[in-house]
Amino acid sequence: MNVLLINPPRSNGLCVIREDRCEITERESIFPPYNLAQIAALLRKNDHEVDIVDANCFDLTTEDVKSLISDKNELDVVIFRFTPTTLVDDMKIASISKQIDPNICTIAMCWTLRDFAEDVLNKIEDLDIYVIGEPLTTIPDLLDSLGSGLREVSGIVFRNYAEVVKNEVSGKSFDYNNIPMPAYDLLPSLDNYYLRTKPGKPYTTIHTSKGCPYGCIYCTVAGTKWNPRSADTVFEEIKYLYDKHGVKSISFFDETFTHDRERVVDICNRIIDENIKIEWYCNTRANKVDFELLKLMKTAGCQGMSLGIESGSQKLLDHAKKGTTIEQNKEAIKLAKKAGIKTYCSFMFGLPGENWDTVKETIDFVKDTLPNGAQFNVVVPYPGTKLFDFAVEKRWISSDIDWTRLYQHISTMQTENLSTQDLENARKVAYKSLYFNPKWILTNLLWTLKNPADLPLASKYYLKSIKNYLVHNMEHSH
Repeated sequence: MNVLLINPPRSNGLCVIREDRCEITERESIFPPYNLAQIAALLRKNDHEVDIVDANCFDLTTEDVKSLISDKNELDVVIFRFTPTTLVDDMKIASISKQIDPNICTIAMCWTLRDFAEDVLNKIEDLDIYVIGEPLTTIPDLLDSLGSGLREVSGIVFRNYAEVVKNEVSGKSFDYNNIPMPAYDLLPSLDNYYLRTKPGKPYTTIHTSKGCPYGCIYCTVAGTKWNPRSADTVFEEIKYLYDKHGVKSISFFDETFTHDRERVVDICNRIIDENIKIEWYCNTRANKVDFELLKLMKTAGCQGMSLGIESGSQKLLDHAKKGTTIEQNKEAIKLAKKAGIKTYCSFMFGLPGENWDTVKETIDFVKDTLPNGAQFNVVVPYPGTKLFDFAVEKRWISSDIDWTRLYQHISTMQTENLSTQDLENARKVAYKSLYFNPKWILTNLLWTLKNPADLPLASKYYLKSIKNYLVHNMEHSH
């Protein structure tokens, strides 16, 4: 088949990240459509004709995309990802595809709204199929079955004339090591992608595992099986990117990159032994790092890591099933600094039990630990999470909540003690307490004096942060 994978245009001028758990608008970063590139590689392996259009990266309009689709000869399938808050804009891809040729099969994915796939299809008449299973296994099976019947394809919701049919996810696991290298050659250039502070280019993300076994009540991937790639396949991809694309910086996109310590040690030692000169970043948990590991990571090029701290209140962490302690969180930040790795910590306001005392505990935690950077969001009751069910039970939200308002800077859920406006105000107070804290500014200044190479990134980070605070009121900034 002739297949076109599309990363839809920006939404109201804002860049969008449409990658598995991370389906948000993002003012300051442009990530490559990694998942689409993986799917493209799989489909090409199965002898389909495949191309990718990254309208988000190149700021293409819907009309631009329509022209590109029109130029394709005998296009059979259009596949795209969407997010809850950009659903209306993203679904224009389905509409323009059907306008050009009603026979084009339109297929979409959104991890966050998978429990409401039937509702989405009932509302979006130009969307044919919603993939609710693992795209890397479901989509190849799906394309093999197009034209012969979809009743046996697990993990999809599809339109059968006037009927919307749901095929449950099979639960069958897959070997992540058998997924081919993403089709990087279908992306015009990795120079066009960047993180907020724009580290060295070319830049890309790499997914080295899927899933997270921890039980955080607010997370859309909580309690899912951790499915890692081997150190062999991860390093093979790193070396390919370094040798063929001259990549200088990488973000490991895993929920918890250091979940398997020995795997990280193996990857780091290979980078060091092969003299791969890259800088890299990762996400992890405070209870999954130690000083020896952090030192090795730094030697292998790790420049920064993101820690999901979430709250400075142990009571809130326990209620949220986070599985970490305040002391572990403090120690992780301390050890990372000692190893020379920048820490970027995420916090959220609005977990069950939040009040002004716990808000203060979080702000005091940041003042005490002084991470290099931080993000403060309001809690989002994403569908499919335990928090969503709890919030509905407490009548803090309605079960038919407006998906398009699930932003991380606009509160849709109150707590026992704080209103939605209180939570938005708490977020702004936290940012102000960080960005205008002389001790935090001095700490980062001293860091750059010890690490002069970080000066350009540190300057960009602070200037962009102040602009987001003063000009954009921290909207669509994470």
